[in-house]
Amino acid sequence: MYKSFYNLKRNPFEITPDPAFLFPTRRHNEALAALYYGVRRHKGFVVLSGEVGTGKTLLVRCLLDLLSRSEVNYAYVYNTRLSSLEFLQYVAGDFRLPTAGKSKAELLLDLSSFLVKRYQQKQTTVLVVDEAHHLTTEVLEEIRLLTNLETSRQKLLQILLVGQPELDEKLDSYELRQLKQRIAHRSSLGALDEIETQGYIQRRLELSGANGSALLLFPPSTVQAVYQSSGGIPRLVNTVCENALINAYARRARSVHPEVIEEVASDLRLGINHAPQTKNNVNGMGNQDFWQAAKTLLEFQQFVQASRSKTAEPLMPVLPGGSKNEPYI
Repeated sequence: MYKSFYNLKRNPFEITPDPAFLFPTRRHNEALAALYYGVRRHKGFVVLSGEVGTGKTLLVRCLLDLLSRSEVNYAYVYNTRLSSLEFLQYVAGDFRLPTAGKSKAELLLDLSSFLVKRYQQKQTTVLVVDEAHHLTTEVLEEIRLLTNLETSRQKLLQILLVGQPELDEKLDSYELRQLKQRIAHRSSLGALDEIETQGYIQRRLELSGANGSALLLFPPSTVQAVYQSSGGIPRLVNTVCENALINAYARRARSVHPEVIEEVASDLRLGINHAPQTKNNVNGMGNQDFWQAAKTLLEFQQFVQASRSKTAEPLMPVLPGGSKNEPYI
């Protein structure tokens, strides 16, 4: 809609994970290098974690794009709300192995034969599990057992787990300590800083045909507004900038102004975040109520100790409208 008006060849801020739009920050470069090294060197387990919208899936697509050019076969699991049997069926099916009517034991035997055959042909086999933070402990343990398929020198199956920070919490749990010890590399992605956000926006505009007009279309003051509203999360940067271009086009403005970004952020309700309920609840009390109750109890204890130091008999505080013979409850 706005492409011809701004002389763009394609939409610069699509949220689909297109490897052509990878913005190579230091963290992204390091993570991609770790993933590639782990697979090509047959290290077994590699983990990539990061907050929502930080580019994990995009990085995986870049990795798969690199691997597809060599002798690598991979299964890609993107829906992880599966039982152990369903997971094995999905993986076997993605490797083009027959699954109909197969038991768990039969699926494992078929996978083992498949991996051994590929190893003998000097080919690499990879299992990519996206949204891995949704995996149950049972399925994660099943994945760990798949790494037992190995030779004396290397793993037959390379496994890449990708997920949100909850994945790190699961892998750090006591129940999964065996799996954690097998992880060869762990990388994480975070939000962009303000300078990276400016480079991110400029690169996407230039790749879309801006031809040097990126700074005119999104001047520094506008980029700053985008960063403040998105927190540097790439997916939110895309969403804000896409809506801002539509808004600016409707006004026939050649440049996106900070006021437009503020309006877009307000419409998208980006300033509204419902934090998860605190874990420090005691019998249903909120965190603030709990500490207020603790403070009151401490003050009462100090009062009783001070009273006992003045007289041998315990003194009871006098409540408003009461007498000293009434206990303080």
